[in-house]
Amino acid sequence: MSERSDPQRTGALARFGRNLISADSYGSVLLLVLISYVVGAMWTDRKATSVVLFVEIAAVWFALRVSHARPRVRGIATVLMVLVAIGAFVTWFGVDEKAYRVVVVLAGLLYLVAPFSIIRHLAQRHEIDQETMLGAISAYLLFGIAFAFVYLEAGHIQTDFFGNGQPVTMTQTLFFSFTTLTTTGYGNLVPAGNPGQTIAVLEMMLGQLFLITAMGKIVTEWKPRGWKPGAPEDVS
Repeated sequence: MSERSDPQRTGALARFGRNLISADSYGSVLLLVLISYVVGAMWTDRKATSVVLFVEIAAVWFALRVSHARPRVRGIATVLMVLVAIGAFVTWFGVDEKAYRVVVVLAGLLYLVAPFSIIRHLAQRHEIDQETMLGAISAYLLFGIAFAFVYLEAGHIQTDFFGNGQPVTMTQTLFFSFTTLTTTGYGNLVPAGNPGQTIAVLEMMLGQLFLITAMGKIVTEWKPRGWKPGAPEDVS
């Protein structure tokens, strides 16, 4: 590899690092989404839901900021964020089942607002760059977590959701949502009936359409800074 490629690689890594902590970059959204996933997947009791909800509020706020969401969308999201924040606070100290379910529904709605705002913003951009890639990945992961909240609520509606006789947890729904979104389908968790099965089909269709259309186009068109078409790689 040529020595000239090292400064380019270092510069790309530096830009990526700055994007992860910038309030004006989708990198910050991606980082917060990943944090919320890790907390939800590793922490199994209901207090984990409260932590995830607080991180979710931050992630959605950054997503709406970076995507220049429309005033109406921001207004709706602000109302949802306030309600989710209140719900996260009371959930930490314990609430009854009905109140907990309301919080879960509101959280799912909030997570659905952000990816659509991101997609609208990306569609209006004239350049496919690192920000476009970070935004698309963030939207994809936000859809996965949104469906996890949907499955969590469906687990209260559908008796014995996964057919294993166990109550549905966020850890399970996060795992199931992303294996469904990516159509991995390990088969260890399967909805025993409706509405779970119908929701899973919708998520599979959404995941594949997003990967084929949005991500496929971005990966094909994205040319990282310093990339020169047709230039052979210097292996000296």
